[in-house]
Amino acid sequence: MSEPARVLLVANRTAVEEGLLRAVERRAESRPSTFHLVVPATPAGLHRLVDPEVAGRQEAGRQLSSALPMLEARAGGPVTGEVGDADPLAAIHDALGRDDFFEEIVISTLPRRLSRWLRLDLVSKARGLGLPVSHVQSLPRGDVEPVERLAATS
Repeated sequence: MSEPARVLLVANRTAVEEGLLRAVERRAESRPSTFHLVVPATPAGLHRLVDPEVAGRQEAGRQLSSALPMLEARAGGPVTGEVGDADPLAAIHDALGRDDFFEEIVISTLPRRLSRWLRLDLVSKARGLGLPVSHVQSLPRGDVEPVERLAATS
């Protein structure tokens, strides 16, 4: 029997949205998988300038606490998680550096017009790390984009 696929999930405000939950459910149904959620701390307002390393960690912790049980229900098993660096790419690097092996990264964002991560080109930068990256985008009113974008890195 093969080892479960190890999937790194990266989300903050969309960690409890249906798009990410469905992506986890599809992967769990198609192949045994384990999941690890990184919720980058996202400082707001002046905290971005004053104390970006500390600000946003409590809110990210609340998001993580809310998301884990929902993700576990869809994954059919335990999901681990952590609050990550305020820079989402640094948070991904940190997770990849601590873990033995992830086979895929799933990044969940707000819609393009609202997403700071998309303005930072996070999805493309994450693809540069050499792993397949899927992008799940949440739409207003709890809808999700009908097609998950997947790009495997060669």
